[in-house]
Amino acid sequence: MSRIPLLKLVFPVLVATLCLSSLSYAQTATGETLMLNLPRASQHALVSQRIGITDITINYHRPLVNGRQIFGKVVPYGQVWRAGANENTTIKFTDPVSIEGDALDRGIYGLHMIPGENEWTVIFSKTSTAWGSFSYKQDEDALRVTVKPQASDFHNALAYDFDDVKPDSTVVIMRWDKVAVPFKVSVDVNAIVTASIREQIRGLNQYYWEGWDDAAGYFLANKINLDEALKDEDQSIQAEERYDNLMSKSKILEALGRTQDAAMFRTKALDMANAQQLYVYARQLQGEKKQDEAFALYRSTAKKFPDYWLTHVGLARAYSAQGDFDSAAKEVKLSLAGVPDANNKARLEDFLKKLQAKQDINQ
Repeated sequence: MSRIPLLKLVFPVLVATLCLSSLSYAQTATGETLMLNLPRASQHALVSQRIGITDITINYHRPLVNGRQIFGKVVPYGQVWRAGANENTTIKFTDPVSIEGDALDRGIYGLHMIPGENEWTVIFSKTSTAWGSFSYKQDEDALRVTVKPQASDFHNALAYDFDDVKPDSTVVIMRWDKVAVPFKVSVDVNAIVTASIREQIRGLNQYYWEGWDDAAGYFLANKINLDEALKDEDQSIQAEERYDNLMSKSKILEALGRTQDAAMFRTKALDMANAQQLYVYARQLQGEKKQDEAFALYRSTAKKFPDYWLTHVGLARAYSAQGDFDSAAKEVKLSLAGVPDANNKARLEDFLKKLQAKQDINQ
């Protein structure tokens, strides 16, 4: 075989070997290889918070201070920074949100920041799969907001957290070294839940009373979409008429100002109720400061369900309110004979001690 054909065979193999060799030693700035799953100096972390039914998830890596001067040196002022280490720090919203009052659609965003001594820019990039901020492009921004940094307790490892959690908002805070950078995330919970309910109720939920009742209950509790709540409750009753949905319908009618209709459905619900449901409803009346109605219900329940353990508790409450502590104590003793579990037994024993000390168990 001639030398020239031999070179033609060997040369491609040498090139391929050299290429593979160079790839196998590809490294990050901290000396970590890109090929294998090995421990990293900046370890991976994942934090999440739910607001309403919206999940916020931050996926990031945690660089360490390790005695260095961080902001203004390791992380220069005025330059785009990856807000973490290694791959893009990302933030995911499962529904549309507002960041510091500005709208941002659902999705996964690359989270970058521009540090400043007195002001920081927080960037939500449409590109979330880059390595750090090295290929960052401003024209890929989905949103930028400006926030004020705060002093913080020392954090050696960079950390993200959710502070000031409320039913419709939270404050995301990045803490590293002695600096904290907060930005507020707000969610239109009612709008998102309403849309979700309407979607969910098109599935199997539409065939069961519980789904329609849950939907109506949410609207009632939040005082929204009451006409829709009434229609949903009618659907629930059509699927299966129960104490629960009849009572819920009475409450919706009450909220709509239809008091006579509300009273009719409340009476119908109470006629269907079992002893436990009657006791719970009487306790709700007490919570609403409707003591006379509650005590009347305890007494009428005793006529329908004389032997149930909660019936005796109800009568004990009625006697206790009148100052008849001996009769109340007798009812508690009868209740103790039928109480089904240890937790309730312990509570009844506490009631008995109070009554023997002439103290009202309704207080």
